[in-house]
Amino acid sequence: MDALEILMNKDHVVPYFQPILSAEEQSVIGYEVLGRININDDVKTLGDFFHNDNIPEEYIIEVDEHIQHLAFDYYCNANIETDLFINCNANILLSENDYTEQLISRIKLYQNKGLKFENIVLEIREHDYEGDLSQLGHLILYLKSFGIRVAIDDVGRGGSNIDRIALLEPDILKVDLKFIKDGMLSPSHRDVLYSLSMFARKIGATLLFQGIGDLTKLNAAWKNGGRYYQGFYLAKPCSQFVEPHCCKQQLTNEFEQFINHERKKLTQQYIFIEHLNSRLEEVVRKDKKHSSEEIIMSISDHLEDVCFRIYICDQYGFQRSTNYVKKDGSWQRQLEYLGKNWSWRPYFLETIVRMQYDRRGILSDLYSDIETNEFIRTFSYPINGELYLFLDLSYAFLFEQEGLLY
Repeated sequence: MDALEILMNKDHVVPYFQPILSAEEQSVIGYEVLGRININDDVKTLGDFFHNDNIPEEYIIEVDEHIQHLAFDYYCNANIETDLFINCNANILLSENDYTEQLISRIKLYQNKGLKFENIVLEIREHDYEGDLSQLGHLILYLKSFGIRVAIDDVGRGGSNIDRIALLEPDILKVDLKFIKDGMLSPSHRDVLYSLSMFARKIGATLLFQGIGDLTKLNAAWKNGGRYYQGFYLAKPCSQFVEPHCCKQQLTNEFEQFINHERKKLTQQYIFIEHLNSRLEEVVRKDKKHSSEEIIMSISDHLEDVCFRIYICDQYGFQRSTNYVKKDGSWQRQLEYLGKNWSWRPYFLETIVRMQYDRRGILSDLYSDIETNEFIRTFSYPINGELYLFLDLSYAFLFEQEGLLY
Protein backbone atom coordinates (compact mmCIF):
# COMPACT_ATOMS: atom_id res chain seq x y z
CA MET A 1 0.00 0.00 0.00
CA ASP A 2 1.21 3.51 -0.77
CA ALA A 3 1.25 6.30 1.81
CA LEU A 4 -1.94 8.01 0.60
CA GLU A 5 -3.85 4.74 0.69
CA ILE A 6 -2.74 4.18 4.30
CA LEU A 7 -3.96 7.66 5.26
CA MET A 8 -7.31 7.09 3.56
CA ASN A 9 -7.67 3.85 5.55
CA LYS A 10 -6.44 5.27 8.84
CA ASP A 11 -9.43 3.79 10.66
CA HIS A 12 -7.99 0.38 9.83
CA VAL A 13 -4.60 1.26 11.32
CA VAL A 14 -4.11 -0.40 14.71
CA PRO A 15 -1.32 -0.92 17.25
CA TYR A 16 0.21 -4.33 17.73
CA PHE A 17 2.22 -5.12 20.84
CA GLN A 18 5.36 -7.25 20.90
CA PRO A 19 6.30 -8.45 24.40
CA ILE A 20 9.70 -7.69 25.89
CA LEU A 21 10.82 -10.18 28.52
CA SER A 22 13.13 -9.86 31.48
CA ALA A 23 15.97 -12.29 32.15
CA GLU A 24 15.68 -11.55 35.86
CA GLU A 25 12.03 -12.44 36.31
CA GLN A 26 11.42 -14.40 33.07
CA SER A 27 8.26 -12.34 32.60
CA VAL A 28 6.93 -9.55 30.38
CA ILE A 29 8.25 -6.14 31.44
CA GLY A 30 7.01 -4.16 28.46
CA TYR A 31 5.62 -4.02 24.94
CA GLU A 32 6.95 -2.42 21.79
CA VAL A 33 4.14 -0.60 19.98
CA LEU A 34 4.13 -1.52 16.29
CA GLY A 35 1.93 -0.15 13.50
CA ARG A 36 -0.31 -2.50 11.51
CA ILE A 37 -3.11 -2.02 9.00
CA ASN A 38 -5.96 -4.50 9.05
CA ILE A 39 -8.19 -4.62 5.98
CA ASN A 40 -10.54 -7.58 5.57
CA ASP A 41 -8.55 -9.51 8.20
CA ASP A 42 -5.38 -9.09 6.15
CA VAL A 43 -2.89 -7.60 8.63
CA LYS A 44 0.17 -5.90 7.19
CA THR A 45 3.09 -4.15 8.87
CA LEU A 46 3.63 -0.41 8.47
CA GLY A 47 7.41 -0.68 8.90
CA ASP A 48 8.12 0.42 5.33
CA PHE A 49 5.77 3.38 5.74
CA PHE A 50 7.56 4.72 8.82
CA HIS A 51 11.08 4.12 7.47
CA ASN A 52 10.57 5.58 4.00
CA ASP A 53 12.34 8.94 3.72
CA ASN A 54 10.24 9.86 0.68
CA ILE A 55 6.96 9.93 2.61
CA PRO A 56 5.98 13.42 3.81
CA GLU A 57 6.64 14.05 7.47
CA GLU A 58 3.09 15.14 8.17
CA TYR A 59 1.75 11.78 6.89
CA ILE A 60 3.98 9.88 9.30
CA ILE A 61 3.06 12.11 12.23
CA GLU A 62 -0.66 11.74 11.58
CA VAL A 63 -0.52 7.93 11.50
CA ASP A 64 1.91 7.85 14.43
CA GLU A 65 -0.41 9.95 16.62
CA HIS A 66 -3.35 7.74 15.71
CA ILE A 67 -1.46 4.58 16.75
CA GLN A 68 -0.26 6.16 20.00
CA HIS A 69 -3.77 7.22 21.03
CA LEU A 70 -5.09 3.71 20.46
CA ALA A 71 -2.11 2.17 22.27
CA PHE A 72 -2.45 4.51 25.27
CA ASP A 73 -6.19 3.82 25.48
CA TYR A 74 -5.63 0.08 25.45
CA TYR A 75 -2.78 0.32 27.97
CA CYS A 76 -4.84 2.33 30.45
CA ASN A 77 -7.87 0.07 30.11
CA ALA A 78 -5.65 -2.97 30.76
CA ASN A 79 -4.60 -1.44 34.11
CA ILE A 80 -1.04 -2.79 34.06
CA GLU A 81 2.35 -1.42 35.14
CA THR A 82 4.56 -2.62 32.30
CA ASP A 83 6.50 -0.31 29.96
CA LEU A 84 5.51 0.89 26.50
CA PHE A 85 8.30 1.14 23.92
CA ILE A 86 7.43 3.72 21.25
CA ASN A 87 9.41 4.14 18.02
CA CYS A 88 10.23 7.72 17.09
CA ASN A 89 12.19 9.17 14.20
CA ALA A 90 14.91 11.37 15.72
CA ASN A 91 14.74 13.77 12.77
CA ILE A 92 11.00 14.29 13.33
CA LEU A 93 11.51 14.73 17.07
CA LEU A 94 13.81 17.66 16.33
CA SER A 95 11.94 19.13 13.37
CA GLU A 96 9.96 22.37 13.56
CA ASN A 97 6.57 20.70 13.87
CA ASP A 98 6.56 20.59 17.71
CA TYR A 99 6.21 16.82 17.60
CA THR A 100 8.09 16.39 20.89
CA GLU A 101 5.84 18.78 22.78
CA GLN A 102 2.78 17.17 21.26
CA LEU A 103 4.01 13.76 22.38
CA ILE A 104 4.55 15.01 25.93
CA SER A 105 1.09 16.61 25.96
CA ARG A 106 -0.39 13.37 24.65
CA ILE A 107 1.16 11.38 27.49
CA LYS A 108 -0.08 13.93 30.02
CA LEU A 109 -3.65 13.45 28.76
CA TYR A 110 -3.46 9.84 29.92
CA GLN A 111 -1.77 10.41 33.26
CA ASN A 112 -5.05 10.44 35.17
CA LYS A 113 -5.93 7.12 33.52
CA GLY A 114 -2.79 5.39 34.75
CA LEU A 115 -0.10 6.10 32.15
CA LYS A 116 3.15 7.36 33.66
CA PHE A 117 6.09 9.05 31.99
CA GLU A 118 8.27 6.47 33.76
CA ASN A 119 6.55 3.72 31.77
CA ILE A 120 7.44 5.26 28.40
CA VAL A 121 10.58 4.24 26.50
CA LEU A 122 11.31 6.12 23.28
CA GLU A 123 13.22 4.10 20.69
CA ILE A 124 15.33 6.12 18.27
CA ARG A 125 17.94 5.13 15.71
CA GLU A 126 21.09 7.16 16.10
CA HIS A 127 22.41 6.25 12.63
CA ASP A 128 19.27 7.72 10.98
CA TYR A 129 19.74 11.11 12.62
CA GLU A 130 20.98 13.77 10.20
CA GLY A 131 21.36 16.81 12.46
CA ASP A 132 23.69 18.13 15.12
CA LEU A 133 24.36 15.42 17.70
CA SER A 134 24.47 17.95 20.54
CA GLN A 135 20.87 18.95 19.77
CA LEU A 136 19.78 15.32 19.98
CA GLY A 137 21.66 15.01 23.26
CA HIS A 138 19.83 18.05 24.69
CA LEU A 139 16.51 16.60 23.56
CA ILE A 140 17.24 13.31 25.31
CA LEU A 141 18.08 15.16 28.53
CA TYR A 142 14.82 17.08 28.19
CA LEU A 143 12.82 13.88 27.75
CA LYS A 144 14.60 12.30 30.71
CA SER A 145 13.61 15.25 32.89
CA PHE A 146 10.02 13.99 32.61
CA GLY A 147 11.03 10.44 33.50
CA ILE A 148 10.91 9.14 29.94
CA ARG A 149 13.67 6.65 29.12
CA VAL A 150 15.47 6.49 25.78
CA ALA A 151 16.59 3.41 23.88
CA ILE A 152 18.98 3.51 20.94
CA ASP A 153 17.66 1.01 18.39
CA ASP A 154 19.65 -1.15 15.95
CA VAL A 155 22.97 -0.62 17.72
CA GLY A 156 25.79 -2.12 15.67
CA ARG A 157 23.90 -1.81 12.38
CA GLY A 158 23.61 0.86 9.71
CA GLY A 159 26.85 2.60 10.64
CA SER A 160 26.12 3.10 14.32
CA ASN A 161 28.97 4.93 15.99
CA ILE A 162 29.56 3.93 19.61
CA ASP A 163 31.30 7.24 20.37
CA ARG A 164 28.16 9.12 19.28
CA ILE A 165 25.95 6.74 21.22
CA ALA A 166 28.01 7.21 24.38
CA LEU A 167 27.53 10.99 24.15
CA LEU A 168 23.75 10.52 24.08
CA GLU A 169 23.79 8.56 27.37
CA PRO A 170 20.85 6.27 26.53
CA ASP A 171 19.12 4.12 29.13
CA ILE A 172 18.84 1.10 26.85
CA LEU A 173 20.84 -0.27 23.91
CA LYS A 174 18.79 -2.40 21.54
CA VAL A 175 20.81 -4.93 19.53
CA ASP A 176 19.29 -6.90 16.65
CA LEU A 177 20.42 -10.54 16.39
CA LYS A 178 19.03 -11.16 12.91
CA PHE A 179 22.58 -11.30 11.56
CA ILE A 180 22.95 -14.77 13.09
CA LYS A 181 22.11 -17.08 10.19
CA ASP A 182 21.32 -20.81 10.17
CA GLY A 183 21.77 -21.12 13.91
CA MET A 184 25.51 -20.32 13.64
CA LEU A 185 27.32 -17.61 15.59
CA SER A 186 30.72 -16.90 14.03
CA PRO A 187 33.72 -15.99 16.22
CA SER A 188 33.78 -12.48 14.71
CA HIS A 189 30.10 -11.93 15.56
CA ARG A 190 30.79 -13.32 19.00
CA ASP A 191 33.48 -10.69 19.49
CA VAL A 192 31.14 -7.90 18.32
CA LEU A 193 28.48 -8.95 20.83
CA TYR A 194 31.07 -9.15 23.60
CA SER A 195 32.31 -5.64 22.72
CA LEU A 196 28.76 -4.26 22.78
CA SER A 197 28.20 -5.95 26.13
CA MET A 198 31.30 -4.27 27.57
CA PHE A 199 30.31 -0.94 26.00
CA ALA A 200 26.84 -1.08 27.56
CA ARG A 201 28.37 -1.83 30.94
CA LYS A 202 30.80 1.09 30.64
CA ILE A 203 28.09 3.65 29.88
CA GLY A 204 25.59 2.18 32.34
CA ALA A 205 23.00 1.16 29.74
CA THR A 206 20.76 -1.90 29.78
CA LEU A 207 21.06 -4.35 26.88
CA LEU A 208 17.91 -5.39 25.04
CA PHE A 209 18.36 -8.05 22.38
CA GLN A 210 15.74 -8.20 19.64
CA GLY A 211 15.34 -10.51 16.66
CA ILE A 212 15.53 -13.61 18.88
CA GLY A 213 14.16 -16.14 16.44
CA ASP A 214 15.68 -19.36 17.78
CA LEU A 215 17.54 -20.95 20.68
CA THR A 216 20.98 -19.93 19.35
CA LYS A 217 20.03 -16.26 19.43
CA LEU A 218 18.55 -16.55 22.89
CA ASN A 219 21.78 -18.15 24.07
CA ALA A 220 23.83 -15.35 22.45
CA ALA A 221 21.70 -12.75 24.25
CA TRP A 222 22.04 -14.56 27.57
CA LYS A 223 25.82 -14.99 27.24
CA ASN A 224 26.37 -11.34 26.37
CA GLY A 225 24.63 -9.63 29.25
CA GLY A 226 21.15 -9.27 27.80
CA ARG A 227 18.72 -8.13 30.47
CA TYR A 228 15.72 -7.90 28.12
CA TYR A 229 14.73 -10.19 25.23
CA GLN A 230 12.39 -9.75 22.27
CA GLY A 231 11.66 -11.96 19.28
CA PHE A 232 9.35 -14.44 17.58
CA TYR A 233 10.99 -17.37 19.40
CA LEU A 234 9.51 -16.01 22.62
CA ALA A 235 6.41 -14.06 21.61
CA LYS A 236 5.09 -12.60 18.37
CA PRO A 237 3.41 -9.17 18.03
CA CYS A 238 -0.33 -9.33 18.57
CA SER A 239 -3.27 -7.00 19.04
CA GLN A 240 -3.57 -7.79 22.75
CA PHE A 241 -1.31 -8.02 25.76
CA VAL A 242 -0.20 -11.53 26.66
CA GLU A 243 -0.18 -13.29 30.02
CA PRO A 244 2.87 -11.85 31.89
CA HIS A 245 4.42 -15.26 32.66
CA CYS A 246 3.75 -16.80 29.25
CA CYS A 247 7.44 -17.67 28.73
CA LYS A 248 8.53 -18.23 32.32
CA GLN A 249 8.80 -22.02 32.14
CA GLN A 250 10.46 -21.90 28.73
CA LEU A 251 13.07 -19.36 29.84
CA THR A 252 13.66 -21.13 33.14
CA ASN A 253 14.33 -24.45 31.40
CA GLU A 254 16.57 -22.92 28.75
CA PHE A 255 18.56 -20.85 31.25
CA GLU A 256 19.25 -24.07 33.13
CA GLN A 257 20.47 -25.68 29.91
CA PHE A 258 22.73 -22.72 29.21
CA ILE A 259 24.17 -22.80 32.73
CA ASN A 260 24.79 -26.55 32.64
CA HIS A 261 26.52 -26.22 29.26
CA GLU A 262 28.73 -23.36 30.45
CA ARG A 263 29.54 -25.18 33.69
CA LYS A 264 30.59 -28.27 31.74
CA LYS A 265 32.72 -26.17 29.38
CA LEU A 266 34.42 -24.30 32.24
CA THR A 267 35.10 -27.56 34.06
CA GLN A 268 36.77 -28.96 30.94
CA GLN A 269 38.87 -25.81 30.63
CA TYR A 270 40.01 -26.05 34.25
CA ILE A 271 40.93 -29.70 33.77
CA PHE A 272 42.96 -28.78 30.67
CA ILE A 273 44.69 -25.90 32.50
CA GLU A 274 45.60 -28.17 35.40
CA HIS A 275 46.94 -30.81 33.01
CA LEU A 276 49.05 -28.30 31.07
CA ASN A 277 50.36 -26.72 34.26
CA SER A 278 51.53 -30.12 35.44
CA ARG A 279 53.27 -30.91 32.15
CA LEU A 280 55.00 -27.53 32.03
CA GLU A 281 56.03 -27.65 35.68
CA GLU A 282 57.80 -30.93 35.06
CA VAL A 283 59.67 -29.61 32.02
CA VAL A 284 60.54 -26.16 33.39
CA ARG A 285 61.75 -27.54 36.73
CA LYS A 286 64.42 -29.52 34.91
CA ASP A 287 65.51 -26.65 32.68
CA LYS A 288 65.13 -23.64 34.96
CA LYS A 289 68.87 -22.84 34.91
CA HIS A 290 69.09 -23.09 31.13
CA SER A 291 68.83 -20.22 28.66
CA SER A 292 65.53 -19.14 27.16
CA GLU A 293 66.36 -20.85 23.87
CA GLU A 294 67.20 -24.12 25.64
CA ILE A 295 63.96 -24.01 27.64
CA ILE A 296 61.94 -23.49 24.45
CA MET A 297 63.72 -26.34 22.69
CA SER A 298 62.91 -28.65 25.59
CA ILE A 299 59.27 -27.54 25.63
CA SER A 300 58.94 -27.96 21.88
CA ASP A 301 60.00 -31.61 22.32
CA HIS A 302 57.59 -32.30 25.18
CA LEU A 303 54.55 -30.28 24.05
CA GLU A 304 54.61 -30.46 20.27
CA ASP A 305 51.13 -32.01 20.41
CA VAL A 306 49.73 -28.86 22.06
CA CYS A 307 51.13 -25.70 20.50
CA PHE A 308 52.33 -24.28 17.20
CA ARG A 309 54.25 -21.24 18.50
CA ILE A 310 56.44 -20.77 21.60
CA TYR A 311 58.28 -17.72 22.93
CA ILE A 312 59.45 -16.16 26.20
CA CYS A 313 58.98 -12.57 27.43
CA ASP A 314 60.06 -10.68 30.53
CA GLN A 315 57.65 -8.88 32.85
CA TYR A 316 57.99 -5.68 30.80
CA GLY A 317 56.81 -7.34 27.61
CA PHE A 318 60.20 -7.64 25.85
CA GLN A 319 60.67 -10.92 24.04
CA ARG A 320 63.74 -12.70 25.43
CA SER A 321 63.72 -15.56 22.97
CA THR A 322 63.19 -16.10 19.29
CA ASN A 323 59.87 -17.45 18.07
CA TYR A 324 59.68 -21.20 17.69
CA VAL A 325 57.00 -21.94 15.09
CA LYS A 326 55.89 -25.35 13.91
CA LYS A 327 55.56 -25.52 10.12
CA ASP A 328 55.12 -28.63 8.01
CA GLY A 329 55.75 -30.84 11.02
CA SER A 330 59.08 -29.27 12.13
CA TRP A 331 60.06 -26.40 14.42
CA GLN A 332 61.57 -23.27 12.90
CA ARG A 333 63.17 -20.27 14.61
CA GLN A 334 62.12 -16.72 13.76
CA LEU A 335 65.08 -14.59 14.84
CA GLU A 336 63.43 -11.26 13.98
CA TYR A 337 61.10 -11.49 16.99
CA LEU A 338 63.90 -11.33 19.58
CA GLY A 339 63.61 -8.06 21.52
CA LYS A 340 60.12 -7.11 20.34
CA ASN A 341 57.80 -5.63 22.96
CA TRP A 342 54.26 -6.92 23.49
CA SER A 343 53.18 -4.85 26.49
CA TRP A 344 50.74 -2.95 24.26
CA ARG A 345 48.63 -6.06 23.79
CA PRO A 346 45.30 -6.12 25.66
CA TYR A 347 45.46 -7.97 29.00
CA PHE A 348 49.25 -8.49 28.78
CA LEU A 349 50.02 -6.72 32.04
CA GLU A 350 47.00 -8.25 33.77
CA THR A 351 48.19 -11.72 32.70
CA ILE A 352 51.71 -11.07 34.02
CA VAL A 353 50.45 -9.85 37.40
CA ARG A 354 48.07 -12.81 37.75
CA MET A 355 50.93 -15.24 37.04
CA GLN A 356 53.15 -13.44 39.56
CA TYR A 357 50.54 -13.88 42.29
CA ASP A 358 49.06 -17.27 41.34
CA ARG A 359 52.34 -18.80 40.13
CA ARG A 360 50.35 -20.85 37.67
CA GLY A 361 49.59 -20.80 33.98
CA ILE A 362 46.63 -18.92 32.47
CA LEU A 363 44.56 -19.72 29.39
CA SER A 364 43.48 -16.72 27.30
CA ASP A 365 40.15 -16.14 25.60
CA LEU A 366 39.72 -17.08 21.96
CA TYR A 367 41.10 -14.36 19.67
CA SER A 368 42.21 -13.86 16.07
CA ASP A 369 45.96 -14.29 15.49
CA ILE A 370 47.50 -11.41 13.54
CA GLU A 371 49.80 -13.62 11.46
CA THR A 372 47.68 -16.69 10.71
CA ASN A 373 44.28 -14.93 10.85
CA GLU A 374 43.02 -18.02 12.72
CA PHE A 375 41.25 -18.04 16.04
CA ILE A 376 43.65 -19.28 18.72
CA ARG A 377 44.23 -19.25 22.46
CA THR A 378 47.47 -18.53 24.32
CA PHE A 379 48.61 -20.36 27.42
CA SER A 380 50.92 -18.24 29.57
CA TYR A 381 53.18 -19.83 32.20
CA PRO A 382 55.58 -18.28 34.76
CA ILE A 383 59.12 -19.68 34.48
CA ASN A 384 60.34 -17.50 37.35
CA GLY A 385 59.79 -13.97 38.64
CA GLU A 386 61.32 -12.46 35.52
CA LEU A 387 60.56 -14.72 32.55
CA TYR A 388 57.21 -15.91 31.24
CA LEU A 389 56.45 -18.58 28.69
CA PHE A 390 53.76 -18.21 26.00
CA LEU A 391 52.32 -21.14 24.06
CA ASP A 392 49.95 -20.43 21.15
CA LEU A 393 47.35 -23.17 20.65
CA SER A 394 46.05 -23.60 17.11
CA TYR A 395 42.41 -23.61 16.04
CA ALA A 396 42.81 -27.22 14.88
CA PHE A 397 44.03 -28.30 18.32
CA LEU A 398 41.27 -26.37 20.11
CA PHE A 399 38.68 -27.95 17.83
CA GLU A 400 39.74 -31.39 19.02
CA GLN A 401 39.57 -30.44 22.71
CA GLU A 402 36.05 -30.33 24.11
CA GLY A 403 35.29 -27.03 25.82
CA LEU A 404 38.26 -25.05 24.45
CA LEU A 405 36.97 -23.72 21.15
CA TYR A 406 34.40 -21.29 22.55
